[in-house]
Amino acid sequence: MPTTDDTVAHQRLAELREIKESVREGPDPAATERQHAKGKLTARERIQLLLDAGSFTEVEALRRHRATGFGLEAKRPYTDGVITGWGTVEGRTVFVYAHDFRIFGGALGEAHATKIHKIMDMAIAAGAPLVSLNDGAGARIQEGVSALAGYGGIFQRNTRASGVIPQISVMLGPCAGGAAYSPALTDFVFMVRETSQMFITGPDVVRAVTGEEISQNGLGGADVHAATSGVAHAAYDDEESCLEDVRHLLSLLPANNRELPPAEECADPADRRTDVLRDLVPQDPNRAYDMRAVIEEIVDDGEFFEVHSAWSTNILCALARLDGQVVGIVANQPSSLAGVLDIGASEKGARFIQLCDAFSIPLVSLVDVPGFLPGVSQEHGGVIRHGAKLLYAYCNATVPRIQLILRKAYGGAYIVMDSRSIGADVSLAWPSNEIAVMGAEGAANVIFRREIAAASDPEAVRQQKIKEYRTELMHPYYAAERGLVDDVIDPGDTRSCLIRSLAMLRSKHADLPSRKHGNPPL
Repeated sequence: MPTTDDTVAHQRLAELREIKESVREGPDPAATERQHAKGKLTARERIQLLLDAGSFTEVEALRRHRATGFGLEAKRPYTDGVITGWGTVEGRTVFVYAHDFRIFGGALGEAHATKIHKIMDMAIAAGAPLVSLNDGAGARIQEGVSALAGYGGIFQRNTRASGVIPQISVMLGPCAGGAAYSPALTDFVFMVRETSQMFITGPDVVRAVTGEEISQNGLGGADVHAATSGVAHAAYDDEESCLEDVRHLLSLLPANNRELPPAEECADPADRRTDVLRDLVPQDPNRAYDMRAVIEEIVDDGEFFEVHSAWSTNILCALARLDGQVVGIVANQPSSLAGVLDIGASEKGARFIQLCDAFSIPLVSLVDVPGFLPGVSQEHGGVIRHGAKLLYAYCNATVPRIQLILRKAYGGAYIVMDSRSIGADVSLAWPSNEIAVMGAEGAANVIFRREIAAASDPEAVRQQKIKEYRTELMHPYYAAERGLVDDVIDPGDTRSCLIRSLAMLRSKHADLPSRKHGNPPL
């Protein structure tokens, strides 16, 4: 016969199993059906897609709020509307929290926030990435200022973790008001079309204040933030493909700022010839081409992970591998605005460079830039200040930095795109390179304007002077002769030259001046 203690123990274990089963199932089947009817997965289904099968360990599953008033004391569900814990992605530890929209609409209360604070602190202490799966209705109004203080704690930890561990925000539902600032503080923001929105004030408030009529997606949907505002790094049609890309991104990032990015065995030969690049890039500096084709030819197996692909498309930012080692690629895009630098491109490039530098990811800059975009709107919009962000980010970066000039590199844009003069470790160029203060046509018009104007055949003289300027100051070896380019290389050797240079720089160490922090042009 079992003893009394054994009976009590069995009863308690049965009770525990029952409670935990109810926690896993969620509030009620109808709530799950409503979530699925919106085309959305539940929080636990999302975690299962993100993490390796069977790897999730939950923290504070039995947490319940202590708030009273407005009927809250009668509704005290387990988890309090957020699931927190850790698991693995491709065998590497990742921390995660996921709002459960089925409970209080995923709204944040005091207990809810405390759970998030704890898992953020654990991620920082363990030195592992943090992924937030956001699907919440903002602060829990019934809890008042306690809920708002909870957001403050999240923001403070986002800032403390910045540059220490990778932080990825996945927007899978609404995110309004102050809640939107947490994703904005993280390294990456992913969104799903139709079901996720981010805005500070919703359409109703916008209509009341400004009279403008706009939908939730029109105001803060995935495509708006991916292509117009630049808040989102990528937009997807469904949650499955979104979370698959989050897993891919995590495979390219180190666990923290004390580790190097994970290397992989590479079957793509390091000395593979890239002769096709001679035909991919037109010799005529005014002809457009897609820089993505160049990147595909250079990197391992033609694979790269582009961020902000729909925003400020005149510059490309991507993570890829060269001989199995992760690199960050910053490249002008001649097929969009001729690859000029402008306000958006400067901000996009600067933020990406800061990310790479924070997490020890070497930088490769592919340069084909005609200058900064001229115009009243650019000047009045602060292109000087925004362009300085890109300059500051490059100058401040201590990771290995390689510059490759494909064709033109004119004026201040040449300097800003990681030239030797601002600290590039290695500068390479193709024989098609043109490095100058400006294009030959513009330079001839300025230098020889009186001579051209006085000529009996001004156009013939102008063409002669253009040819003269190009021959004297823009030939492909001019910069190399002055040590501003380390070598002029055959495009077919590009991949092998980059890999050899990166291998040489792998043990690079550079110290910044002693200071609390710099004062970048924010």
